[in-house]
Parts: sequence; C-alpha cells; structure tokens
Amino acid sequence: MTAASVMLGVMLGVLGWTAGCTDEPGGPVEKPTPSPSMHGTSADPDGDTSGGGLFGRLPELVARVEPSVVTVFAGEGLGSGVVYNDAGVVVTNAHVVRDARKVELGLADGTRTPGTVLATDEPTDLAVIQADRRDLPAASFAATLPPRGELVVAIGSPLGFENSVTAGIVSGLGRNIPGAAQGAPALVDLIQTDAAISPGNSGGALLNTEGKIVGINDAYIPPAAGAVSLGFAIPAPTVTDTVDELLADGTAQHAYLGVAAGPLTPQVVEALALDVDAGAIVMDVAKNSPAATAGMRTGDVITAVADTKVDSVGGLLGALRDFDPGDTATMHVHRGGDTRQLKVTFGELPT
Repeated sequence: MTAASVMLGVMLGVLGWTAGCTDEPGGPVEKPTPSPSMHGTSADPDGDTSGGGLFGRLPELVARVEPSVVTVFAGEGLGSGVVYNDAGVVVTNAHVVRDARKVELGLADGTRTPGTVLATDEPTDLAVIQADRRDLPAASFAATLPPRGELVVAIGSPLGFENSVTAGIVSGLGRNIPGAAQGAPALVDLIQTDAAISPGNSGGALLNTEGKIVGINDAYIPPAAGAVSLGFAIPAPTVTDTVDELLADGTAQHAYLGVAAGPLTPQVVEALALDVDAGAIVMDVAKNSPAATAGMRTGDVITAVADTKVDSVGGLLGALRDFDPGDTATMHVHRGGDTRQLKVTFGELPT
C-alpha cells in the first residue's frame, strides 16, 4: 500500500528538505548540541556526570538496553531496530526495509543473523521483522507519552556506527514535521528530541531513564535546513498498537475520513473571507466516504475532532489516529460563518 494512492484526508505541502532518516551511508551528520538540561537536573542540580544523578546512571542504562537494539541491513541501505518480544520479533521503520523481504540483523555482540520482514505499515512508517534467532532480549515499551523535558537516550547505528549513543531531552510532543508531504503521512504526531539523530538511526530506540522505550526514531531535519538537533520519534503507544495489529494479521487498521485537506494559510483566509484562522480546510470530499455521508463539504474548515482541537493538516492526521474504523466522533467544522457539528463514523483506510 502506498500512501499516495489513498485519500487520508491529507493534502500536505511538498517537502522542501529531507525529512526521513535516510538509510544510505554518507548523509548529513548532526553534532549533538548540549541542551540546558545537560547542565543539571532536579536529581543532579550541579550537572555532575561523574557519579550519581541521572547522568551517572546512563552507562548502566545503556549496557542494559543495548542488547535489545540491532542494526538492520536491507540491500545497500541500513537502519536500526529494537527487539519487540521474546519470539525474536524486531520493530523498525518501514522506510528502512523498503521493499525487502530478507534482511540481516547486526546484534550488539558483533554477530549477525538473518531476518524476514513480516509486515509493513506505511501510514505509521513501521515494520516488523522475524529474526532467525529466538534468544534476543526484548525491550520494554512505555505505555504513556514522556513528559516534555525528560532526559532521553537514542541508541542506533548512525552512518553504520553500530551501538552509538546520544542523549538529550524530550523537546516537544505531538509534533508535525513542517511541510510533511502527502506521501509522508507518518511524519505527524511525533516526539521531538534534541538527542542527535542521523541517517541510520531510523528504527532505533529512544529510551527514558527507566530503560523503557518511549519512541522509535524516525526522522530528523538536517543542518542544511538551518536545524540544530531536531530529531523525531514515533511514540511508543503508537508503536505497540500498530505492531500488535501487524503481528495478528499482517495489517494495521486506520480510521478513514475521506477528505483531501489543505493548510489554512492567511492567503486562503483572505481569499475566502473566512473568520477562522486555525484548522484544516477541506479541498475535496470523496464520493460515498464517511465525510460525505456526514454532510461535510468542500470549503469546510475542520477545527476539532471530538475534544481534540485541529490547528493544521498534521493536527487533523494526528487526531484521526485516536480512532479505529467503525468509531464515531463529532467533528467541528466552520462553514459560512457558523460552526457546525457533524457526526462521522470512520471507515477503513483503502489499500
């Protein structure tokens, strides 16, 4: 399934830079930039990294989780992965494995083992691999989102440097990468971190100081775009929900609305004489779609899905991830100066 072949309710702008962590060696490398949190924490106010406190525990933390992180060799490219369960299942990014069905996994002990790609899910950019070995130590995944400012560690294989470790904080939640294109619907509702992320980190671990995986590293904005340590990870709850579905029957369900939406720019607001300045404007409504059945029209501005406010197209995508096919939600739309509530029963995303 290709994201460009389905109507997700998303028509985003064209990417002006490389968003994903490319899997080919030789891409841009970001230098880790210390954030203010690295000079002291509530447990270590003086920033002493030689002993106790959060930073003092990092070597033990890395040693404990490192065996659960692998390098994924897929054709000429490479990325990272995390052991998901005791059956030898590894989770990584869909863009790491691409169309490959047979890959090789580099383990923390320096050995390699073959792996078979079981399933991929492009809307979340996740893939699952079955390793030939069943004795790989499974990582522990967090059930909730991390708080902003929490210390996190990224482990992966940037540019092929296996078992590389970088540290930073959770810089933001619910992030949508600016300009994310229609063909990259996974680049929404992400964790932002200033832990250095580079090509090859894709699919690797972002973990907290308890050793739990809070995210699977997915993308970064390169320095060429003027960025300094802007990395992004898929939240652990999204990972576990999607992977469990993929392991159950090879597919993951995603709520389908059936609209093509665009950004509500100042130019659009002025041209259409709108009195709302935040939301996602409906550019087209698919025939017989859930949106059409609910009475949604071209020109409507979606401002909320249930209790979640929508301030952008990416925000709309993120809000839809909270629902499954068959779920019903009240969508708030602005039309002709009025705010209306439309009850939508979501369908299954077409393949």
